[in-house]
Amino acid sequence: MNDLQKTDSGFLDDMRSIILGARINAVRSVEYTRTMMYWHLGERIFVEEQRGQDRAEYGSSLIKNIATHLEAEFGSGFSARQLELCRQFYRIYPNSDGVRPQLNWAQYRLLIRIDDNSKREYYELEASNNAWTGREMERQINSQLYERLLLSNDKETILAVARKERIPEKPSEIIKDPMYLEFLGLKREAEYYEKDLESALIKHLQEFLLELGNGFTFVARQKRILLEDDEFFADLVFYNRLLRCFVVIEIKTHKLTHEDLGQLQMYVNYIDRFEKLPDESPTVGILLCTAKNELLAKITLPEDNTHILTSKYQLYLPSENELVEEIKRLLDDAANGKTLDEFAGEL
Repeated sequence: MNDLQKTDSGFLDDMRSIILGARINAVRSVEYTRTMMYWHLGERIFVEEQRGQDRAEYGSSLIKNIATHLEAEFGSGFSARQLELCRQFYRIYPNSDGVRPQLNWAQYRLLIRIDDNSKREYYELEASNNAWTGREMERQINSQLYERLLLSNDKETILAVARKERIPEKPSEIIKDPMYLEFLGLKREAEYYEKDLESALIKHLQEFLLELGNGFTFVARQKRILLEDDEFFADLVFYNRLLRCFVVIEIKTHKLTHEDLGQLQMYVNYIDRFEKLPDESPTVGILLCTAKNELLAKITLPEDNTHILTSKYQLYLPSENELVEEIKRLLDDAANGKTLDEFAGEL
């Protein structure tokens, strides 16, 4: 037996954890120091420009002049555009205590481009609470996570959950419609087999969990359900620790049908009756489909249904023009008296 084998494995794991933890903290420390450097630059620019009589003109010329000197000495990281972002950073976050060490400069660059204060706060909180990377934050902003949650919730509810002031009580508070699955990298084919889409989701499980939202953990794929001599298989099963319930997801590569809803309802009933613990919440079922018929869903499901949800999925993020057109359509519908529930059903 060599010396390594003689070494207590728990002790060795502890030593590794200390080293890896120190490395992670060192990187975070460097990133935070860099972020605070930009904050202090922004503060200094803001204070200096207050001395100019025409502040807008003076501030612009001040930044251009100082950038010329700083770039020559320190490189492109101190361009006029970067210094303008520093000033904007300080103006949005005038209190240095409000700068979160969990977020880096790249993430703050994304945040300060958001004009809406509530929207900015939401992404700041979610990125900090869930340890999003810069790429994950950018993806969530580009996929309009905040707006999609607003379709079935009010702003205060969304922010209260993000602030950890309340625990989600309804599935609609955390489950989005539509869902964007662009991370699968699938081509825009006319048809897909459901098993291929399911396999792609499992392959990109981390990204799918990010799209699903907070509190989801993976439980099973193709979960076998045996009813006497008949076998059935639920596509995907997750557990949500915030809602404290199982979540069954069925994937369909066609428009919603009443048969699909009946199948999903049966899976949900099975888990509720045979696997759910007494202190857990009722199982949630999500039917992912390419197109929805909200009236069909309402007629098929009980009037008091809150746990069988339908969500349209898209295999690519909408373009900027598509987003503008969708917003215009929603505004037109609002002017014609359509409700928020009707908006959600059409997306």
